[in-house]
Amino acid sequence: MTMCPPPRPAVRPLAPASVAVVLGTRPELVKLAPLIHELGDATRLVHTGQHWDEAMSGRFLRDLGLPRPELLTGVGGRPRAGQIAQSLGQLDAAFAEDRPAAVVVQGDTNATLAGALAANAREIPLVHVEAGLRSFDRAMPEEHNRVMVDHLADLLCAATGENAANLRAESLDEQRITVTGNTVVEVVRRQLPEDTDRAALLARHGLAADGYVLATVHRPENTDTAAALGAVLAELDRIARAGTPVLFPMHPRTRAAVERFGLDALLARIAVTGPVGYAEFLGLARHAALLVSDSGGVQEECTVLGRPLLVVRRSTERPEAVDAGFAALVQPGEELGALARSWLADSPERLAALAATPSPYGDGLASARIARLTAQLAEGPLAAAA
Repeated sequence: MTMCPPPRPAVRPLAPASVAVVLGTRPELVKLAPLIHELGDATRLVHTGQHWDEAMSGRFLRDLGLPRPELLTGVGGRPRAGQIAQSLGQLDAAFAEDRPAAVVVQGDTNATLAGALAANAREIPLVHVEAGLRSFDRAMPEEHNRVMVDHLADLLCAATGENAANLRAESLDEQRITVTGNTVVEVVRRQLPEDTDRAALLARHGLAADGYVLATVHRPENTDTAAALGAVLAELDRIARAGTPVLFPMHPRTRAAVERFGLDALLARIAVTGPVGYAEFLGLARHAALLVSDSGGVQEECTVLGRPLLVVRRSTERPEAVDAGFAALVQPGEELGALARSWLADSPERLAALAATPSPYGDGLASARIARLTAQLAEGPLAAAA
């Protein structure tokens, strides 16, 4: 399916607080921020609290210019089933008391599934942003979440043609599918600091442009065992010992795992910081010679920033970054180390090639398209019948 043209303004504006945007993690805040801005006062922002703390989540809200959300309680820290159940019960009560015209969810988190189930139970039109991602790895809880949400949604906003093809392969109705592009393109363009601010950022960290590795690790497959986490950290340590600085903003999950497994010695040569704000992360990523991460979002962001990424995961639901030459899947340990050394060795040529390669995630107009489609769905027959 080809990319739909830029949208015209909605014929009739949505009523204030009529579209419930349900999210629960910081990556969802980032990816949905431009859509929330497009929807304006029609947005009713609901945060399940799956990832909530005032220092980090509050900072993201401020940095992204988002309104303070309705915050659910008792969700964070529970196992997956508990998070979904606790969120679902509270969302159902909230929608019963104040029914939205539509519900928007994004991606594949537990909050995404809870929001989708709550909308479905109340027969409220459901929009799934970033529909059709598939890793085909049933060991990933996110894979189950995204498949279930796609089959519940009334509007499937696929970021790429490949995502749309995945939806068709599951016999989902063509009328529900639209290729919109990915909101990550506009997010990165809007949030990337200016040149002078990036230069000051590098100076604060003692880094030279195109001369360091930026790493993030947080997924369970890399932090739940000493062997996996140790293998990643050992290779980052080896890179640092060879003379390339490694900056490592450490996720709280990873910090706890390092302490639990007694791996602190592997951090001696690595520049470890606490979590950084989104704009700061983009500024650091923009000038890294190499990114090493298990993040889904970084797989998209690297294509806008023109930076190479080694994805420390066994599978990915974002093959477009790999196919376009920005990223490669690697396993912790020797495979990670060998490819990192190879890519760093040909860094100037690789960076030049990626700078000339367009992002596979669209033209930066995804949020405007999704906002218009959401307005049409909220005003349409499905909403009227409910």
